[in-house]
Amino acid sequence: GLAKNGREVLSLLTEEQPDILLLDMNMPELDGLETTKLVRERHPEVRIIMLTMHDRADIITSLIEAGASGYLLKNTSREELLKGIRAVHAGETYFSSEVTASVMESLARRSKEQKRREAAALTPREIEVLRLIAREMTTAEIGEALFISPHTVESHRKNLLSKLNKKNTAGLAAEAVRMGLG
Repeated sequence: GLAKNGREVLSLLTEEQPDILLLDMNMPELDGLETTKLVRERHPEVRIIMLTMHDRADIITSLIEAGASGYLLKNTSREELLKGIRAVHAGETYFSSEVTASVMESLARRSKEQKRREAAALTPREIEVLRLIAREMTTAEIGEALFISPHTVESHRKNLLSKLNKKNTAGLAAEAVRMGLG
């Protein structure tokens, strides 16, 4: 079947029972995202492949969360289109390499941004203490390195445990490494 918009897709699905739908993101009346949500709700057995020009990670992620089983760009080759259709028909998911790269880049950016936000929530002195904890320095060694008392080091450690929601020094050290401080 062929539909000009999302409403026609839903109407056709009451008459036809396709295994796979190829949808575009930009459709009049109901866009690809809304159509995907409604198809998954009303016809969960129908698999959906998005065939669109959008390679933005936020759009791709929204469509995956809505239930799309595949995502291909309109400039994909005939061979890759067929490969995607076969994979989705076999119950797998399929995303073109360009789409996968876009999502992975977005995740990497988000991860770096999150690390920066987490580090920004700490004071400069807390970051210094956390970095030295990750280097397995004792309270006394940290105090000497930063020219502060052991009591002050312990205060910073308690604040770090609270801010980073960790139970012990090992948790702080692991978090420091995750944040790129270790």
